Amino acid sequence: MQDEFSVRIDNSTFERLEEFKYLGTTLTNQNSIAEEIESRLKSGNACYHLVQNLLSCRLLSKNLELKIYRTIILPVVLYGCETWSLTLQEERKAEGV
Repeated sequence: MQDEFSVRIDNSTFERLEEFKYLGTTLTNQNSIAEEIESRLKSGNACYHLVQNLLSCRLLSKNLELKIYRTIILPVVLYGCETWSLTLQEERKAEGV
């Protein structure tokens, strides 16, 4: 018997999912981006901690520290953001980056 939340095409059955990861981005059936923003912020935080010793080195200029941040950390946080449909609350949270 076919589940009411599945779709059958030819000989293949596809389940309806609450969420799934596609090209590194979590998509939900509610089109909510809140979990994706949270995940991206956590990834950016983890990335920052990986390069924290480098960024705290007194031999680096502030300009070089900023370039490292923009080159290494910011892309991790903002990956796929051009496809996000944000609510005002989500936009404000993302701007806190």
